[in-house]
Amino acid sequence: MKFIPMALTATLMLASSAQANETVIRKALSQQFPTAQISSIKKTPYSGLFEVYLDGQLLYADAKAQYIFTGDVIDLKKRQNLTQARLNQLQAVNWDSLPLKNALKTVKGTGARKLVVFSDVDCPYCRKFEEELTKVDNITIYTFLYPIEGLHPKAVQTSKQIWCAPDRNKAWDTYITGGSVPNNDGKCANPVDETIALGQKLKVSGTPTIIFANGQRVPGMVPAAQLERLLTAHAK
Repeated sequence: MKFIPMALTATLMLASSAQANETVIRKALSQQFPTAQISSIKKTPYSGLFEVYLDGQLLYADAKAQYIFTGDVIDLKKRQNLTQARLNQLQAVNWDSLPLKNALKTVKGTGARKLVVFSDVDCPYCRKFEEELTKVDNITIYTFLYPIEGLHPKAVQTSKQIWCAPDRNKAWDTYITGGSVPNNDGKCANPVDETIALGQKLKVSGTPTIIFANGQRVPGMVPAAQLERLLTAHAK
């Protein structure tokens, strides 16, 4: 007769218990949110909570899904936002899958460092980020024109006109800095609708959204000094 070590037995019991909890949580949430996509449920190492990745958001649930918690979990000792760090892992993008031909390409200096930005032409934070990018050198920037029509009704048309301009990079810079719309009807072959579909698939919910060479993403406007650190940390 073979004996299973107690440590292994305990591990198997814990794994079985966690799996049972995941089943209970998935069933309960599916009943409450029948149209939601539950991508994963995972036990966390803190407070007996389970992490639920639902429709691109991180939620936390107790073992029976009687209570749902939203918000960021902060490790005070390490001063680390555990929720954001986990989201960065879950929402990482395969850089090689990005259709870079559909983006505006800007090369500065050696162009050695790579960066993708999903940007809305009428987003004020995107304009601030463009100002910060002027302070960063030796970088290749791929800018996807990603208009969020619900916030900026004219952004789709303006994006198409920028793409259809003879020099689309110049048209982008001119519009971002001065608001001058290119003189065309925006009816050339352009990738704006494809980019909108891509952003929705990647669950890009705000602009600017930055994607680094290793696939990690950062939402929101980032100052140049912080961007330099992130470019080093997330180099491929």
